[in-house]
Amino acid sequence: MNLIIRAAELADATDIVRLIAELAATDSEHSPITEVYVATYLSSATSKILLAERQNHVVGLLSYSLRPDLYHAAASCLIEELIVQEGVRGQGVGSALLVELLTRVATLDCAEVSVATMSTNTRAIQFYRAHGLAEEAVFLEKHFAR
Repeated sequence: MNLIIRAAELADATDIVRLIAELAATDSEHSPITEVYVATYLSSATSKILLAERQNHVVGLLSYSLRPDLYHAAASCLIEELIVQEGVRGQGVGSALLVELLTRVATLDCAEVSVATMSTNTRAIQFYRAHGLAEEAVFLEKHFAR
């Protein structure tokens, strides 16, 4: 498959915006993401993005944040987005990204990794379960108009 998983850099902003836009379009939505916001995101010490690259073309991303967790007295990792470019899905790109993340956070003495997905997204739920994640909580959100 010749897939490279690497940390995102500022020069990857166009590809990151493209993949986030593709994710939003899948749900008939629009993301306000810009290259400027990608730079802001990447400048945060706690926000990270892994990219999957094949033949010098970015085909997937996994964004995550690390934060201190009082209950566990250790770091906790939240997977924010996992996106694989349409046409490349089902070829192991998502698995490669998730395995790399799990490997990285294990070396950081992270207490847990969590992810939220829609309860109707059975494909994502099965994917995460297959990689050892289990349903343990209900994730609640409140969105604010922007």
